[in-house]
Amino acid sequence: MSDALLSTLAEALAELVTAVETSDDEDLDPDTAVKWLENTGHTLAGLGAADRRALDGLFREAALRRPPGPWREELLKVSAGFGLTVGLTEEPTDGLPGGLTERLNGEPTEGRNSGPTAELTERLNSGLTAEVTERLTSGLTAEATERLTSGLTAEVTEGLTSGLTAEVTEATHSATCDAALESARRFATTVRAADPATPVPTCPGWTLADLTRHLGTVHRWAEELVRTRARARVLARDVPLDLPADPEAYPDWLAAGAERFAATAREADPDAPVWSPGADPHVRHYPRHVLFETLVHLADAELAVAGTAGPVDPGTAADAIDHFLGNAPYIPWIAEPLAHLDRDGAVLRLTARDTGAVWTLALGGGGFTWTRDSRGAGVRRGAEPTAGVAADTGELLLLLHRRYPADDPRFTHSGDRELLDDWLAATAL
Repeated sequence: MSDALLSTLAEALAELVTAVETSDDEDLDPDTAVKWLENTGHTLAGLGAADRRALDGLFREAALRRPPGPWREELLKVSAGFGLTVGLTEEPTDGLPGGLTERLNGEPTEGRNSGPTAELTERLNSGLTAEVTERLTSGLTAEATERLTSGLTAEVTEGLTSGLTAEVTEATHSATCDAALESARRFATTVRAADPATPVPTCPGWTLADLTRHLGTVHRWAEELVRTRARARVLARDVPLDLPADPEAYPDWLAAGAERFAATAREADPDAPVWSPGADPHVRHYPRHVLFETLVHLADAELAVAGTAGPVDPGTAADAIDHFLGNAPYIPWIAEPLAHLDRDGAVLRLTARDTGAVWTLALGGGGFTWTRDSRGAGVRRGAEPTAGVAADTGELLLLLHRRYPADDPRFTHSGDRELLDDWLAATAL
């Protein structure tokens, strides 16, 4: 089936569901609407994790092709309503779009959980960065956190976060734009004094000129998407680069593109919808994406020029790990190998020595789920890890991106080492 046909079918289904969900009771009997949507939900729940991620992406692209307004906002809720996005944290459950549940006076539909679930937790956290979450919870014990959240319904949770989101998101967005620009300046300084033909050992076959051209392209591609509010994928080769003929001029060219991206992103509404290659189809995705890509490639440049990578701020590195894990299911060349690892039930744990943060990755269901616990909160209850690796947060980030080999003495291993090797092989970018 062609991509165009798949996209058209997804858009038609999304439009139909939204029309059913927003219709008046006199136009469509609520019982009939519930039956239609439940049957659709049962059908979609039978899809594998990879297919649900693909359909989620098609729904989001269909929504972003619509002009801004309430209809597009309703279309963006279709995936969550049918549990297509729940596969990132747990197996899909039967469900209905939220708007229809509200029409039924807020009473739980048969078969749905009435208490807090992993999906609710994900909704609570999705609008908060790791830094903000850490600030909100750093003074709470695990028991206090549990008591705080255990009685909250989705409605109350939304009420608590809606007042924070605008101010917190704006401040975080601006700070991330600044950090992305500063990292790009450090990259330009690192490569400016070096021979452009210097090999980059962590990117086999690339020189510093290749690395600089790639990162500069990322800045210009992201700036194009944010500035135009693209509703569909834009290929980097279709973005004007104005690349200098002389590789010696690449560092200044990169720095100019980074300045332009930061300025464009800083002026944009972080909540504005825009196509993204990952889990968050909003402007706020791009400063984070550019920052974290720049940090990894800065390490590439430092290793090529000086033989060692500089330190990475632990909080930024932790957010980068969250970003990588949250977006990995949407990257086909990662999602597909992970779906065929045949390690269902295996658990990989990453422990940051410098901050105490712990990431727990559970494989299965054609993908993986993950959680992060902060120092003082204790590791969440669950299966014992099959394998574990410990290092400082920045080192774990570079391990996940295969900039450091797992055999490097900075890493401490436990359990089944083959699981870590299998994960790293499957998630290689």
